Amino acid sequence: MSEAMKSFFTDIVVNGEVIPRTAIAAETQNHPGDKVQPAAVWTKAAHALVIRTLLLQEAKRRGLETDPLSDEQERKETDEDALVRVLLENNVACTPPSDEAVRMEWAKDPSRFRSPPLWEASHILIAFEGERMREEAREKAQALIGELQSYPDRFAKLAATNSQCGSRSDGGFLGQLRQGDTVPLFEAALRQLKAGEIVSAPVETEHGFHVIRLDAFEEGRELPYEIVRGKISEAMEKASWAENARLFVDELIGRAIISGTRFSNANLRSFG
Repeated sequence: MSEAMKSFFTDIVVNGEVIPRTAIAAETQNHPGDKVQPAAVWTKAAHALVIRTLLLQEAKRRGLETDPLSDEQERKETDEDALVRVLLENNVACTPPSDEAVRMEWAKDPSRFRSPPLWEASHILIAFEGERMREEAREKAQALIGELQSYPDRFAKLAATNSQCGSRSDGGFLGQLRQGDTVPLFEAALRQLKAGEIVSAPVETEHGFHVIRLDAFEEGRELPYEIVRGKISEAMEKASWAENARLFVDELIGRAIISGTRFSNANLRSFG
Protein backbone atom coordinates (compact mmCIF):
# COMPACT_ATOMS: atom_id res chain seq x y z
CA MET A 1 0.00 0.00 0.00
CA SER A 2 1.37 3.43 -0.95
CA GLU A 3 2.18 6.09 1.62
CA ALA A 4 -0.66 8.21 0.24
CA MET A 5 -3.20 5.41 0.71
CA LYS A 6 -1.97 4.64 4.21
CA SER A 7 -2.87 8.18 5.24
CA PHE A 8 -6.54 7.33 4.59
CA PHE A 9 -6.53 4.66 7.28
CA THR A 10 -3.96 5.86 9.81
CA ASP A 11 -4.38 8.54 12.43
CA ILE A 12 -1.92 11.41 12.06
CA VAL A 13 -0.37 12.44 15.34
CA VAL A 14 1.94 15.44 15.77
CA ASN A 15 3.84 15.54 19.07
CA GLY A 16 0.97 13.69 20.73
CA GLU A 17 -1.76 15.84 19.13
CA VAL A 18 -4.16 13.98 16.86
CA ILE A 19 -5.29 15.66 13.66
CA PRO A 20 -8.94 14.62 13.15
CA ARG A 21 -9.78 13.00 9.86
CA THR A 22 -12.73 15.37 9.60
CA ALA A 23 -10.28 18.30 9.62
CA ILE A 24 -8.24 16.72 6.84
CA ALA A 25 -11.39 16.11 4.80
CA ALA A 26 -12.38 19.75 5.18
CA GLU A 27 -8.88 20.89 4.21
CA THR A 28 -8.96 18.94 0.93
CA GLN A 29 -11.16 21.65 -0.61
CA ASN A 30 -8.13 23.95 -0.46
CA HIS A 31 -6.05 21.53 -2.49
CA PRO A 32 -7.79 20.87 -5.81
CA GLY A 33 -6.29 18.05 -7.80
CA ASP A 34 -6.96 15.11 -10.03
CA LYS A 35 -10.18 13.41 -8.97
CA VAL A 36 -8.65 10.13 -10.13
CA GLN A 37 -6.00 10.47 -7.42
CA PRO A 38 -7.89 11.43 -4.25
CA ALA A 39 -5.14 9.96 -2.08
CA ALA A 40 -2.68 12.57 -3.36
CA VAL A 41 -5.12 15.38 -2.53
CA TRP A 42 -5.70 13.88 0.91
CA THR A 43 -1.95 13.74 1.54
CA LYS A 44 -1.48 17.38 0.55
CA ALA A 45 -4.27 18.39 2.91
CA ALA A 46 -2.83 16.27 5.71
CA HIS A 47 0.64 17.77 5.27
CA ALA A 48 -0.79 21.29 5.31
CA LEU A 49 -2.48 20.57 8.64
CA VAL A 50 0.65 18.95 10.07
CA ILE A 51 2.62 22.10 9.26
CA ARG A 52 -0.09 24.32 10.73
CA THR A 53 -0.20 22.18 13.86
CA LEU A 54 3.59 22.42 14.26
CA LEU A 55 3.49 26.20 13.86
CA LEU A 56 0.74 26.58 16.42
CA GLN A 57 2.52 24.28 18.86
CA GLU A 58 5.72 26.32 18.48
CA ALA A 59 3.85 29.60 18.94
CA LYS A 60 2.27 28.30 22.14
CA ARG A 61 5.60 26.88 23.35
CA ARG A 62 7.11 30.35 22.99
CA GLY A 63 4.17 31.92 24.79
CA LEU A 64 3.29 34.20 21.90
CA GLU A 65 0.27 36.45 22.22
CA THR A 66 -1.27 38.65 19.58
CA ASP A 67 -4.37 40.53 18.59
CA PRO A 68 -5.99 39.37 15.34
CA LEU A 69 -5.85 41.90 12.51
CA SER A 70 -8.60 42.97 10.13
CA ASP A 71 -8.25 43.65 6.42
CA GLU A 72 -9.75 46.46 4.36
CA GLN A 73 -13.06 44.58 4.14
CA GLU A 74 -13.14 44.30 7.94
CA ARG A 75 -12.53 40.55 7.77
CA LYS A 76 -10.77 39.55 10.98
CA GLU A 77 -8.17 36.80 11.11
CA THR A 78 -8.68 33.97 13.58
CA ASP A 79 -6.65 33.69 16.79
CA GLU A 80 -4.74 30.76 15.29
CA ASP A 81 -3.99 32.64 12.06
CA ALA A 82 -2.71 35.53 14.14
CA LEU A 83 -0.39 33.23 16.12
CA VAL A 84 1.04 31.70 12.95
CA ARG A 85 1.55 35.14 11.43
CA VAL A 86 3.43 36.48 14.46
CA LEU A 87 5.56 33.34 14.75
CA LEU A 88 6.65 33.66 11.12
CA GLU A 89 7.18 37.40 11.41
CA ASN A 90 9.47 36.84 14.38
CA ASN A 91 11.43 33.94 12.93
CA VAL A 92 11.43 34.23 9.16
CA ALA A 93 13.11 37.17 7.48
CA CYS A 94 14.95 37.94 4.30
CA THR A 95 17.19 40.70 3.07
CA PRO A 96 16.00 42.60 0.00
CA PRO A 97 18.15 41.67 -3.00
CA SER A 98 20.90 44.03 -4.04
CA ASP A 99 20.57 46.02 -7.24
CA GLU A 100 23.35 43.85 -8.69
CA ALA A 101 21.40 40.67 -7.92
CA VAL A 102 18.21 42.09 -9.42
CA ARG A 103 20.04 43.21 -12.55
CA MET A 104 21.60 39.76 -12.91
CA GLU A 105 18.15 38.16 -12.68
CA TRP A 106 16.82 40.54 -15.33
CA ALA A 107 19.84 39.92 -17.59
CA LYS A 108 19.17 36.15 -17.68
CA ASP A 109 16.38 36.83 -20.17
CA PRO A 110 15.14 40.42 -20.55
CA SER A 111 12.46 39.25 -22.98
CA ARG A 112 10.52 37.77 -20.04
CA PHE A 113 9.56 41.26 -18.99
CA ARG A 114 7.21 42.72 -21.56
CA SER A 115 4.21 44.98 -21.69
CA PRO A 116 0.96 43.10 -22.38
CA PRO A 117 -0.15 42.63 -26.00
CA LEU A 118 -2.76 45.00 -27.41
CA TRP A 119 -5.55 44.11 -29.83
CA GLU A 120 -7.93 46.25 -31.83
CA ALA A 121 -10.98 44.23 -32.71
CA SER A 122 -14.55 44.38 -33.98
CA HIS A 123 -17.36 41.88 -33.53
CA ILE A 124 -20.95 41.09 -34.31
CA LEU A 125 -22.82 39.51 -31.41
CA ILE A 126 -25.74 37.18 -32.03
CA ALA A 127 -27.28 36.58 -28.63
CA PHE A 128 -29.84 33.92 -27.79
CA GLU A 129 -32.00 32.77 -24.90
CA GLY A 130 -32.48 29.10 -24.20
CA GLU A 131 -31.11 26.05 -25.92
CA ARG A 132 -33.86 26.10 -28.55
CA MET A 133 -32.59 29.40 -29.97
CA ARG A 134 -28.92 28.46 -29.74
CA GLU A 135 -28.69 26.65 -33.06
CA GLU A 136 -30.51 29.43 -34.87
CA ALA A 137 -28.08 31.97 -33.46
CA ARG A 138 -25.10 29.87 -34.46
CA GLU A 139 -26.42 29.45 -38.00
CA LYS A 140 -27.03 33.17 -38.33
CA ALA A 141 -23.51 33.97 -37.14
CA GLN A 142 -22.07 31.42 -39.55
CA ALA A 143 -24.07 32.92 -42.42
CA LEU A 144 -22.65 36.35 -41.60
CA ILE A 145 -19.13 34.91 -41.67
CA GLY A 146 -19.85 33.40 -45.08
CA GLU A 147 -21.01 36.76 -46.41
CA LEU A 148 -17.99 38.55 -44.95
CA GLN A 149 -15.61 36.08 -46.55
CA SER A 150 -16.92 37.26 -49.91
CA TYR A 151 -17.54 40.90 -48.96
CA PRO A 152 -15.26 41.84 -46.03
CA ASP A 153 -16.00 45.54 -46.48
CA ARG A 154 -19.58 44.94 -45.29
CA PHE A 155 -18.52 44.26 -41.69
CA ALA A 156 -19.58 47.63 -40.25
CA LYS A 157 -22.93 47.54 -42.08
CA LEU A 158 -23.67 43.97 -40.96
CA ALA A 159 -22.70 44.83 -37.39
CA ALA A 160 -25.01 47.83 -37.39
CA THR A 161 -27.98 45.78 -38.60
CA ASN A 162 -27.37 42.47 -36.80
CA SER A 163 -25.22 42.87 -33.69
CA GLN A 164 -26.87 42.80 -30.27
CA CYS A 165 -24.00 44.66 -28.64
CA GLY A 166 -23.76 48.38 -27.98
CA SER A 167 -20.77 48.48 -30.30
CA ARG A 168 -23.18 48.15 -33.25
CA SER A 169 -23.36 51.95 -33.42
CA ASP A 170 -19.61 51.95 -34.13
CA GLY A 171 -19.79 49.21 -36.74
CA GLY A 172 -18.91 46.60 -34.14
CA PHE A 173 -15.61 48.27 -33.24
CA LEU A 174 -14.55 47.41 -29.68
CA GLY A 175 -11.45 49.59 -29.56
CA GLN A 176 -8.21 48.54 -27.94
CA LEU A 177 -8.25 45.42 -25.79
CA ARG A 178 -5.67 44.22 -23.29
CA GLN A 179 -5.31 40.87 -21.60
CA GLY A 180 -8.33 40.23 -19.42
CA ASP A 181 -10.54 42.87 -21.04
CA THR A 182 -12.70 40.20 -22.67
CA VAL A 183 -13.90 36.76 -21.64
CA PRO A 184 -11.28 33.98 -22.08
CA LEU A 185 -12.86 32.34 -25.13
CA PHE A 186 -13.05 35.67 -26.98
CA GLU A 187 -9.42 36.46 -26.14
CA ALA A 188 -8.33 32.98 -27.21
CA ALA A 189 -9.93 33.58 -30.60
CA LEU A 190 -8.11 36.91 -30.95
CA ARG A 191 -4.81 35.16 -30.34
CA GLN A 192 -5.43 32.88 -33.32
CA LEU A 193 -6.05 35.70 -35.79
CA LYS A 194 -3.78 37.87 -37.88
CA ALA A 195 -4.56 41.54 -38.49
CA GLY A 196 -7.44 41.84 -40.91
CA GLU A 197 -8.65 38.25 -40.43
CA ILE A 198 -12.16 37.17 -39.48
CA VAL A 199 -12.88 33.97 -37.58
CA SER A 200 -13.86 31.03 -39.75
CA ALA A 201 -16.51 29.87 -37.27
CA PRO A 202 -18.61 31.68 -34.65
CA VAL A 203 -17.07 31.95 -31.21
CA GLU A 204 -19.51 31.04 -28.46
CA THR A 205 -19.27 32.70 -25.05
CA GLU A 206 -21.78 33.26 -22.27
CA HIS A 207 -22.94 36.34 -24.20
CA GLY A 208 -23.81 34.51 -27.41
CA PHE A 209 -22.10 33.82 -30.73
CA HIS A 210 -19.45 36.27 -31.91
CA VAL A 211 -18.23 37.05 -35.40
CA ILE A 212 -14.80 38.48 -34.64
CA ARG A 213 -12.41 40.49 -36.80
CA LEU A 214 -8.93 41.39 -35.63
CA ASP A 215 -8.26 44.91 -36.89
CA ALA A 216 -4.74 45.39 -35.52
CA PHE A 217 -2.31 43.75 -33.14
CA GLU A 218 0.66 45.08 -31.22
CA GLU A 219 3.01 42.59 -29.57
CA GLY A 220 4.02 43.41 -26.03
CA ARG A 221 7.25 45.38 -25.93
CA GLU A 222 10.32 44.45 -23.96
CA LEU A 223 10.44 46.69 -20.90
CA PRO A 224 13.62 48.46 -19.78
CA TYR A 225 15.30 47.42 -16.57
CA GLU A 226 14.34 50.64 -14.78
CA ILE A 227 10.64 49.87 -15.30
CA VAL A 228 10.70 46.26 -14.08
CA ARG A 229 13.33 46.48 -11.35
CA GLY A 230 10.76 46.91 -8.56
CA LYS A 231 8.68 43.90 -9.59
CA ILE A 232 11.75 41.69 -10.00
CA SER A 233 13.05 42.74 -6.59
CA GLU A 234 9.69 42.05 -4.98
CA ALA A 235 9.45 38.60 -6.59
CA MET A 236 12.99 37.72 -5.49
CA GLU A 237 12.28 38.85 -1.93
CA LYS A 238 9.09 36.77 -1.80
CA ALA A 239 10.97 33.73 -3.11
CA SER A 240 13.68 34.23 -0.50
CA TRP A 241 11.10 34.55 2.29
CA ALA A 242 9.34 31.38 1.12
CA GLU A 243 12.61 29.45 1.13
CA ASN A 244 13.49 30.70 4.63
CA ALA A 245 9.99 29.78 5.82
CA ARG A 246 10.45 26.30 4.38
CA LEU A 247 13.72 25.93 6.26
CA PHE A 248 12.05 27.06 9.49
CA VAL A 249 9.26 24.50 9.06
CA ASP A 250 11.80 21.85 8.09
CA GLU A 251 13.55 22.48 11.42
CA LEU A 252 10.25 22.05 13.30
CA ILE A 253 9.58 18.79 11.46
CA GLY A 254 13.06 17.55 12.28
CA ARG A 255 12.43 18.02 16.00
CA ALA A 256 8.88 16.67 15.97
CA ILE A 257 7.47 13.22 16.51
CA ILE A 258 5.03 12.63 13.67
CA SER A 259 3.20 9.42 12.92
CA GLY A 260 0.78 8.58 10.16
CA THR A 261 2.56 10.41 7.33
CA ARG A 262 6.00 11.22 6.03
CA PHE A 263 7.54 14.38 4.59
CA SER A 264 10.02 14.90 1.79
CA ASN A 265 11.64 18.04 0.41
CA ALA A 266 9.06 18.00 -2.38
CA ASN A 267 6.26 18.15 0.20
CA LEU A 268 7.72 21.30 1.66
CA ARG A 269 8.42 23.19 -1.57
CA SER A 270 4.87 24.48 -1.74
CA PHE A 271 5.02 26.00 1.75
CA GLY A 272 5.10 29.80 1.86
